[in-house]
Amino acid sequence: MTTAPGAVQHGYERNCRELERWLAAASDADLRRRSAGTRWTNEELLFHMVFGYMVVQALLPLVRIFGVLPAPFSRGFARMLNAGTAPFDVVNYLGSKAAARVFNRRRMAAKLRRVTHSLERRIRRETAAAMARGMSFPDRWDPFFTPRMSLADVYAYPIEHFDFHATQLSLDRRAP
Repeated sequence: MTTAPGAVQHGYERNCRELERWLAAASDADLRRRSAGTRWTNEELLFHMVFGYMVVQALLPLVRIFGVLPAPFSRGFARMLNAGTAPFDVVNYLGSKAAARVFNRRRMAAKLRRVTHSLERRIRRETAAAMARGMSFPDRWDPFFTPRMSLADVYAYPIEHFDFHATQLSLDRRAP
């Protein structure tokens, strides 16, 4: 999954533009409509796509810490998190439903812009050595988490997550 920082920043910008276009083109009824293949509405799914970026902000310090510790530490941590997959799935689902009420169509694009700008500032300061360090991940939590992910992989993760869920939207596909 590792991607060059420039490609990652391009992906962030593309996802921001897509979200902004979908939100501008969608009616309230479009956003309340059930998405294709999830239990979320389109608005809830759009927030979940933004949330993938927000998760990266929380993951970066973990990868930095576990990336310098001996590998058994992160393997144990990943096994513990994988054991909690069922509760995580419930929290992930309900959290996105609830958070979409706060970060709704009027706020989520601005939130994504703030988060991506923050991530872009960080990625520009990363060294090659830091980008190569990684840790074990709870690969049952998300289809785009792999058993080991580098810092570069984590920076690239939300693009893949966003793009995957974009295929599940039941909005007018001409918008973006």
